[in-house]
Amino acid sequence: MSNLSSILERVDDNLEGAVARLFELVRIESISTDPAHAGDCAAAAEWLAKDLIEIGFEAQVVATKGHPMVLAHHDGPDGAPHVLFYGHYDVQPVDPIELWECPPFEPQVVTTPDGTKHLTGRGTSDDKGQLMTFVEACRAWKAETASLPIAVTILFEGEEESGSHSLGPFLEEYAEELKADIALVCDTGMWDRSTPAISTSLRGLVGEEVIINAASRDLHSGMYGSAAANPIHVLTRMLGELHDHDGMVTLPGFYDGVPEVPDEIKEMWKGLGFSESVFLGEVGLSVPAGEKGRTVLEQTWSRPTAEINGIWGGYAGEGFKTVIPAKAGAKVSFRLVGEQNPDMIRESFREFVRARLPGDCKAEFHTHGGSAAITLDVDMPELKKATAALKDEWGKDTALIAMGGSIPIVGDFQSELGMNSLLIGFAHADDNIHSPNEKYDLASFHKGIRSWTRILEALG
Repeated sequence: MSNLSSILERVDDNLEGAVARLFELVRIESISTDPAHAGDCAAAAEWLAKDLIEIGFEAQVVATKGHPMVLAHHDGPDGAPHVLFYGHYDVQPVDPIELWECPPFEPQVVTTPDGTKHLTGRGTSDDKGQLMTFVEACRAWKAETASLPIAVTILFEGEEESGSHSLGPFLEEYAEELKADIALVCDTGMWDRSTPAISTSLRGLVGEEVIINAASRDLHSGMYGSAAANPIHVLTRMLGELHDHDGMVTLPGFYDGVPEVPDEIKEMWKGLGFSESVFLGEVGLSVPAGEKGRTVLEQTWSRPTAEINGIWGGYAGEGFKTVIPAKAGAKVSFRLVGEQNPDMIRESFREFVRARLPGDCKAEFHTHGGSAAITLDVDMPELKKATAALKDEWGKDTALIAMGGSIPIVGDFQSELGMNSLLIGFAHADDNIHSPNEKYDLASFHKGIRSWTRILEALG
């Protein structure tokens, strides 16, 4: 006999306590990219393990060469399915701090002029608030029934925002302990403020840094101008040739393994009511860039990209300095789809650069991660159960969407643990993740807890 209605009532009655617990976690400055915050990352892991133990999980903090993992287990009924839930407790840096309207690690409930309540602070959406929706659902189940309807393993990572360097060795060492029927990942978003979504595909990623070296030192532009190779000139010419006039990437072999989106999927996307003008207008733009003849959804969900994420060289301080720099560099990322091979894309870019190096110039490269694209099986029975549970909570059909971003661990779960994943999240596009003034809607946090409560029952 289902106790779902009483469990949902408990979620509603204990929302204030759930927010208070989230705020405790948000106050911990677990910035994984900054070595000065290593202690804070450890403190966040300890906080989560302690909280899970209080619910009734067997939980431990597992040391790695980087920041620790949190690993926890809870039994389910005999023969019940077993899920692995993944989230990350580390957060992005807060710079520029002067743009924050509320202190990033002093979370608050803020009411906007239209009456919407926001939970403010770094990590409220990405990913502390999201992972706590699942924890709070488990808390409600345990408080009301003294059990969970399925077996649950939890993995909380502390390096997602800084490259997940410890994750591969950890998955290898703990593979048998982590294996489950399916993984649940809550690091994604809704389609719109009232429509739940499950992401069924993710683009892959290649991150690459290139540095062009020329003279042995910076040079006076009056004495050496034109006569000496300028690494900025060399680099910018190369980067300018990465795309043709139609927005296509020019790397040899770049489009090998890139599929066309089936017409029925394109029709499904059309039915989502996506507005290109609104999407671009929200960030002060109006003209779609990229490949000609492709819709914005195609470009962001199903097409590969090459983007220059940062470029440096010479003097960029106050005032003016007439200098020819000795070196210049750029950081470039490639989003991958279909069967594109990350290693092949990386080597194609390096060969592209080497082929354009003039005499007296050398190139050095630094790798910044890589993962293949992921496509999930839309016929999974777990997906069908989850979509039905989400519809029961939100009163609307669940949108099956693609994601332009990358979550490498989903590929790791497939390749290392042989598990598919359900990507269910409750973030909003305007949550300002990775930016100043990050927030999470209180209603989304609340209904996220209720949604996981329903999904736990549906899977069981």
